[in-house]
Formats: sequence, C-alpha cells, structure tokens
Amino acid sequence: MDRFVSIGLEPVPAADAAVNALSSTVFYGKGVFTNVSIHECVPFLWEKHWKRLCLGLKRLGIDNSDVSGKEILGSLTALLHRNERKDGRARIAVLDNDLMGPWNGRRSIGPTALITTADHRTPADRHCLAISPYDINSKSPLNGVKSCNYLEPLMALDEAKGRGFNEALRLNESGEIASGCVSNVFWSNGERLFTPSLKTGCLPGTTREFVIENLECEEVEAGIEALREVDDIFLTSAGIGIVQAAEFDGRILRRREHPIKKVLPF
Repeated sequence: MDRFVSIGLEPVPAADAAVNALSSTVFYGKGVFTNVSIHECVPFLWEKHWKRLCLGLKRLGIDNSDVSGKEILGSLTALLHRNERKDGRARIAVLDNDLMGPWNGRRSIGPTALITTADHRTPADRHCLAISPYDINSKSPLNGVKSCNYLEPLMALDEAKGRGFNEALRLNESGEIASGCVSNVFWSNGERLFTPSLKTGCLPGTTREFVIENLECEEVEAGIEALREVDDIFLTSAGIGIVQAAEFDGRILRRREHPIKKVLPF
C-alpha cells in the first residue's frame, strides 16, 4: 500500500487515516468497494466501476447523493499524483457512517469514501485451480454486491491456498459453477467461450463485462462437469487482468491461444 490514502476526499498519511468507529461499516461491514486497475494515471473501466458502486449502495440502502463520481474520480487522481503512482491499482470504498440494527445510534451522517493505491498484483506463473468446498448462495440478499463484508470469499481463498492452489472455483447451492473466490471464470471448448450467468450468484465483475462486450461469449448455468475435459480456463478481475489457468483440480491444462488473452488494451 502507498504512503497516502484519501478519506473524505482528502489525502492524508495512511498511518493517520481514521474511520467512524460507531458506524455500520465497522459493526457489520456495511459498505461497498471496488478495485480499479490504473494505467498511466487513468483508471481502467472507471464508468463501469462507478456504476457498480452506485448499484451496490442502492441495494444496501446507503444514500450517496452527496458523493458524486466526478468527486471520487478527482480525489483518486489527486491521490495518484500525491503517491507518485502512474500504474498500479486502487481500492475505492464507500463506507456507511450511520449505525443501524441492534446497535442503532446516530443517523444521517452520510457515507465516507476511502481510497487506497498500491502496485499491481502479480499472478503466479502457473495458476493452479481447486474446487472450493464453500458454496455461493445465489439467493443471498448480498448477491451481486461487492460489499465490505468480504470475509467469506477471502476465507475460501485462504482454504485453497492452504492446499497449495492459487484460486478455487466456487459452486452455488445447485451445484452450478459461479466464480472463483475473488475472480470471475471463463472457459472454452475450442471455438466457443462460456462464463457463468449472473443467475448463478457470481459477482458482475467489470473485467467480466468488458470481455462479454468484446468477444462472443455464452452466459450459462452449468455444473462442474462442464470443466472436466476443457483445456482452457481463464480467470478475470481488475486485480489480475486475465489469467489462463495451468491446472484444474489436479489436471494439467493445454493452455491454447485464445482471443480472450488479447482483449485487454494493456
């Protein structure tokens, strides 16, 4: 993480940043975030990220009318300059300062934006995938929201790494492929490209959306048997871009050339 962060649209040293301790974000993880890839000081797919943030805030009932995308983007740009960062990644979180539920307290304080920047993540040379034992609930009220309550996917990722894998594919309660722990998944049987539909409970990733807009791709509800014989599995996220898996559930993949590997402009 870089030296400075932005909180309340103002850059401050990371060591001095503070959030409201009596907030729904601290008590319950109520808030939304997104990770943005930065190239030459430009946030890639910014409009998609901001749209998803706004949809998530609406789903959680957080009023962000006092925080505009233009202000957030300006604060991010200023932070990149302050940290002397041209390339890397940024995490933008909008935190709910109101306190709800059993610990109901002060109201109408308004949300706070917290922005951090850092280097790009470096994917492993050989990305090995497992099948996660932790299902995704496609009926969850948080389905489709990238909320600050993010322990479940991180625990699934830690479980996979504890077995020596880089990522794991998660199924939903119906046994359908949904996503990776912290990524979206695509696969190809040669000429056709597939990805789980949003009905499976997968997160509507911005890189996922970009791939679907630029390549012919079929969104499906499919069981794990769909991947038993394919030779091309890809993971996508703003953090890693597009990574081709080398191994799935102990099986070595052929890793053929595919247009998805060239769809990003960097």
